[in-house]
Amino acid sequence: MGGHHRTRPLRRSPLNTPLAETLSVALLAAALGWAVLRPAGRSEAVVAVPAAAVAVALGAVSPEHALTEAERLGPVVGFLAAVLVLAHLCDVEGLFTACGAWMARRAAGRPRRLLVAVFVLASVVTAVLSLDATVVLLTPVVFATAARMGVRAKPHVYATAHLSNTASLLLPVSNLTNLLAFEASGLSFSRFAALMALPWVVAVGAEYLVFRRFFTADLPAAEPAPDAGPAPELPLFALVTVACTLAGFVVASAVGIEPAWAACAGALVMAGRALVRRRVTPVAVVRAAAPGFLAFVLALGIIVRAVVDNGLAGALRHVLPDGSGLLVLLAVAALAAVLANLINNLPAVLVLVPLAAPAGTGAVLAVLLGVNIGPNLTYAGSLATLLWRRVVQAREEQVGVGEFTRLGLLTVPAALVPAVVALWASLRMVGV
Repeated sequence: MGGHHRTRPLRRSPLNTPLAETLSVALLAAALGWAVLRPAGRSEAVVAVPAAAVAVALGAVSPEHALTEAERLGPVVGFLAAVLVLAHLCDVEGLFTACGAWMARRAAGRPRRLLVAVFVLASVVTAVLSLDATVVLLTPVVFATAARMGVRAKPHVYATAHLSNTASLLLPVSNLTNLLAFEASGLSFSRFAALMALPWVVAVGAEYLVFRRFFTADLPAAEPAPDAGPAPELPLFALVTVACTLAGFVVASAVGIEPAWAACAGALVMAGRALVRRRVTPVAVVRAAAPGFLAFVLALGIIVRAVVDNGLAGALRHVLPDGSGLLVLLAVAALAAVLANLINNLPAVLVLVPLAAPAGTGAVLAVLLGVNIGPNLTYAGSLATLLWRRVVQAREEQVGVGEFTRLGLLTVPAALVPAVVALWASLRMVGV
């Protein structure tokens, strides 16, 4: 995944420029609108794939550029599929049940201690197993733990939403946006993690301080709960497999092999064991890879390429500052955060990373801070937040747009600014 993709000049389009611009923006809006609403739970790909085909057929993007984009995203999509399968099979092995028991024991009936436990667990799960695992697998466990303790679920459940974005800064595998930035950064797996460790800690810490203040009324002191009995056994096979997979990422990156191969190996080991024990079916394993979402990512990449080729890149190039100083990094991160809330963080990273890459690694990682922390401001900022909203609403928990936005207005600046300062310091301490 090393190396950086340069955007080649577009051949003359069969469409005139204003028409091509209008068409590509309309197709992007349609694809994102469907992904946000997902009527009747239909796949995000239902509109995005035909929209990408229309963009190519009508000349908004050349077939060569569409193919280049698909080839560039191919390894990223394969990586994502393997990580999704790995997270699902960890759940089958009982990892998230054990996590719930640990949170309950750690909290001992105290809501504030439960919030600390959720922050720790959600940050680790997001970083290691990706943000999807936190949203889909950990959020229901947090609901169940809060209900068992008899405390209000809201602050703890909001924490899983925010940390699925903010805590995904640490590793290239934590978020699809990270994979795309990692590809352009030219960094090894371990150096990426070293540079992002301090921003990760700072951003999560800032989120926690804001949450404690914002949810004061929802975090009353409570009587210590009685001991709930013996904790469920930790699924050692799942933990060892995940640890070996992470080690595989580091080794693969060091020797120049696509880290996707290490992810596939981990997923195959887990799937093989689960299939032999008949704990899952082959269909369930395929479904866990979310083929519809993978098709959506590829199609979205092609549609965004059409938007970029037809004017957006030029417009952003004029406002994207150049350099690696602290103020420049703050401006880049702020622009990325705004764009993520306007067009969703996945298109934002597809657009901004190729433009930021010539300015160096610092600019690419500043974009990543913006597109990972920024989406906590609005529901539409990231697909993870939209998915979280569906998980929460399925449990009839009230999630107000106003409250979510008010919390975001506090947490996003509080986390983003110190995280960028921490990145600037890391770049000087660790180097690139």
